Amino acid sequence: MADYKEVRGVKIRDYTTNPDNPIEGQVWYNKTDNVAKYEIPNVLTSWRTGANFNTAREQLMMFGTTSLATVCGGLTPSAQNATESWNGTSWTEVNNLNTARGGAGQAGIYNEGLVFGGQTGSNTAACENWNGSNWTEVADLNTARSASLTAAGTDTAALAAGGYTSSPSGVANTETWNGSAWTEVNDLNQSRYALANGSNAPYTSCLAYAGNQGGQILNESWNGTSWTELGDLNKARTYPGGGSSSSTSAVCFAGGNPPGHGAETETWNGSSWTETSDCNTSKNRIAGCGTGTSALSGGGQTAPEAVQSTTEELAVNAPVGAWSTSGSLNSARLDGGTAGTQTAGLIFAGGPTVVALTETYNGTSFTEVGDVNTGRALGGSFGTQTAAIIAGGYGSVPNPGSPEQTNIVEQWDGSSWTEIGDLNRSVRQLAGAGTTTSGLVFGGDPGPGAYVESWNGSAWTEVGDLNQGRTSEPLGVGADNTTAICAGGYTPGTATYTGTEIWNGSAWTEVNDLNSGRHLIAGSGTATACIGFGGFPVPATGSKNEDWNGVSWQETSDLNTARGTGGTTKGSSTLAAALGGAPTPSGSTGATENWSGTSELIKTISTD
Repeated sequence: MADYKEVRGVKIRDYTTNPDNPIEGQVWYNKTDNVAKYEIPNVLTSWRTGANFNTAREQLMMFGTTSLATVCGGLTPSAQNATESWNGTSWTEVNNLNTARGGAGQAGIYNEGLVFGGQTGSNTAACENWNGSNWTEVADLNTARSASLTAAGTDTAALAAGGYTSSPSGVANTETWNGSAWTEVNDLNQSRYALANGSNAPYTSCLAYAGNQGGQILNESWNGTSWTELGDLNKARTYPGGGSSSSTSAVCFAGGNPPGHGAETETWNGSSWTETSDCNTSKNRIAGCGTGTSALSGGGQTAPEAVQSTTEELAVNAPVGAWSTSGSLNSARLDGGTAGTQTAGLIFAGGPTVVALTETYNGTSFTEVGDVNTGRALGGSFGTQTAAIIAGGYGSVPNPGSPEQTNIVEQWDGSSWTEIGDLNRSVRQLAGAGTTTSGLVFGGDPGPGAYVESWNGSAWTEVGDLNQGRTSEPLGVGADNTTAICAGGYTPGTATYTGTEIWNGSAWTEVNDLNSGRHLIAGSGTATACIGFGGFPVPATGSKNEDWNGVSWQETSDLNTARGTGGTTKGSSTLAAALGGAPTPSGSTGATENWSGTSELIKTISTD
């Protein structure tokens, strides 16, 4: 990168406002605003909801990364010995600790870890080593302690500092582990307990931050010999979670000033803490592991002191993208079928007064083409601009409030619709995924249905049911009849359902939930990379957009126009279009928006 001496005096281009398509790093002068501007990647630090533990607990121990981790022990409030292993998708119960405990220290990676101290009814000095399969008792700490002491290192080279013995202020004692014994070294500058729980930093280069009483902002750095006070946290807190790869890169999240519970997250750059996106749930007494840029949190307490099994995953500098307004539909509608990509899309049929009209989309504008033979709304749809299918839905009847569902299926060849093999059942409000030769429809009414049918290009076959029946157009995307994702929808008593399931060609598996429950949600992409946006209730969730990475959902940039019952081109998670929909339960819109998952941000150059 050039320094100031190299670029000083170099002319930059003038623009009346901003360039149409600036590139990353470009600098220009905006004559309207009279300021210099530059282009940077549009990125976000955010938390994704993860899979739940099998055993809810607080003051637990966790070590590893966001993709491979081990959690053990904790309080419910009784001491626990349960151990679980994380593979990036789900938690599996493995062999228990020898000594049930909570509020201990921990170090290591998912299959080579160390747990020391903790509360067993009284403070303990007991230490155990994890080899990925079993726990083995090893040499005790010199000072028994509990209540979330700070810790770092590996199973053969670790550090333990602080914690609670009997003093209200905790202790400052620091010990190092060499694989066989603990040695007392220089103390913390301030005695405390309830420090951040979780660090993957080396035992010679780590941090000790937060703590009692009433919450502290104190941060100390260990250099292998002594502790030095550095820049304080922005928020005082006790029992937060943390992750760190060194003394220069760390994250601190949640925690609180008892009995309070917080969600605030801060990242450390070696000299200062910066506040960033909050956790999805305010919690206290949680566990954490990972690095300063990728962390895992789990368990803890929420008001009113309810023990939790939930987990969340942190991604720092994750691309988010943006929605931009595009040309409107010729016919405003909701509940339509859709197919294609952002630049070669198709919308067909729809309501609220049932229509048969089909329109093609080129990324900017719409053109009317041939009608479907049977006008309908809330049918399942999938395919491309030139080869699409609509299946089921409800037809034009005198009372649209109680419509009749159909089993009629039609195929689009790029110029006209042709009736093909009927579904095995009449159904409306269903989801679809796939191609004209390999597709899938699922869910719907009557029900809420768990029914699934597979299309092979000539006939429909009933296959494995969803685990949770749902109607009201859940999100449905997928490449073919062997891979698909289903999310949200309406279930009995829940119009804000968050449940997500993945299809592997023979069965559905429940995976991590949406962050915002909704029905009549639209989606684009595949089972491993997609977005889900809009949906009812509006406006509470009608603007929400979430990104699926194959494991969990992350909230990203909202739609400009809140809507439910809208359609989407089903190209990818980074390039899609939102087509029509309903900004209110009784309305319809022709508003269209384009999604770019790799957008940039324009920043003004500071004159400070």
